[in-house]
Amino acid sequence: MSRRSLSDDERVLWRTVTRAITPLRGGKAEQEAAAALDRSPDERSDIRERNVNPAYRSAHAGYEVRSAPRPPALAPIDRRMKQKLARGATSIDGRIDLHGLTQGDAHAALARFLREAQSRGAKLVLVITGKGGGEGRGVLRRQVPLWLEGVEFRSLVIGFDAAGLGHGGEGALYVRVRRGR
Repeated sequence: MSRRSLSDDERVLWRTVTRAITPLRGGKAEQEAAAALDRSPDERSDIRERNVNPAYRSAHAGYEVRSAPRPPALAPIDRRMKQKLARGATSIDGRIDLHGLTQGDAHAALARFLREAQSRGAKLVLVITGKGGGEGRGVLRRQVPLWLEGVEFRSLVIGFDAAGLGHGGEGALYVRVRRGR
C-alpha cells in the first residue's frame, strides 16, 4: 500500500497542531515530529519500522503514556466473617436505614455516613436499603451496590456483601469500611 506525501497546506496545519502539544519529557519528540514532515515517504517508513521494533522501543521508552492510579479493588466479605456476623460474634459498628429516601438523598446520606464511620474507626457497618415492592421498585436495592463499587466510595469501602437474614437479608448490605488515613 503506497502512502501519499503531505501537501503544503497539510504540513502547515500539522506544524500548527504540534506547536500546541507539550511532550511529556524533553523536547526530542517535538523535534522528531517537526522533522518527520520534511522527510521523504521512504524515510518515514524506516522510522515506522524503528517504532515497531521492540528493541528500539525498549531502549527509547522515555515517552510513555501513564494512566491515573487505579483505585483499590473491592474484597468481598468472606464466609467466616458472615458466619460470625450471623451468630452475633462480630459486632456491627453502625447502621443506616435508607428506606423512603430519594436516590439523591440516599446517596448523600450514605456518603456522609461512611465518611463518619471511617473517621470513628468503624470496621463494619450495615446499610439497609429495603427489598422494594412490586415491579420497578427496589431502586435503592439495585443502586446502592453500584454506588459502593464506584470510584467515589473506593476510599471508604473495602468490600460489601448481602446481609444475613437476622440483619435484613436481601434488603441490607454488610459494608467493610476502609481505615482512614
